[in-house]
Amino acid sequence: MSAHTAPLHCPYCAGENLHPHGDVHGAWECRECLRAFGVKFIGLTDLSERGRAIALPGSDNSVERSA
Repeated sequence: MSAHTAPLHCPYCAGENLHPHGDVHGAWECRECLRAFGVKFIGLTDLSERGRAIALPGSDNSVERSA
């Protein structure tokens, strides 16, 4: 997938009427539910970490990932 691929659906209403929002990279607006949201690439996952509990960056929570 290209780094410039647009989201296909709004994460709030699943609408498809999405357009870039302002001049901020990764900002999108849904013209169906009138919400603006951001999309950010964080990084690639490590397959050797599958099934282990991981700590989410910036939080003290951990998430159990299933294989």
